[in-house]
Amino acid sequence: MVDITEDWLKSIDGHLRVIRDLLSKAVNAQVDAEQEVPEYMRRFIMYMHDIHDVKNFYTEHGLAPPAYVMREAERCDDRLRQLLEKLHSDGETFEKVRREMAKDPANRWDHTRALTHEKD
Repeated sequence: MVDITEDWLKSIDGHLRVIRDLLSKAVNAQVDAEQEVPEYMRRFIMYMHDIHDVKNFYTEHGLAPPAYVMREAERCDDRLRQLLEKLHSDGETFEKVRREMAKDPANRWDHTRALTHEKD
């Protein structure tokens, strides 16, 4: 039988505090990052990029990509358009970011296009 001492419990408590603190930092960093790009969008873009790489794998070897790869690339193209339209619509993540960016007079690009007027 293991003798559970007070020192042992204090040691476990210390380790649990470190784990909790590190986990809190990781979750807070993810929440901050999602203010720019939602996680589902980031993952979708990575998947779309992977499909692009698969397509290029075939062409680099002088082969035509299979039809199923091309169909998936076409699906990703339409899905990307749908996701971008959603995220740029009123109150969504990209619209909020664009609205904030439009306030900077030093911008090289026009971020005010397609912004809706703020509601009273």
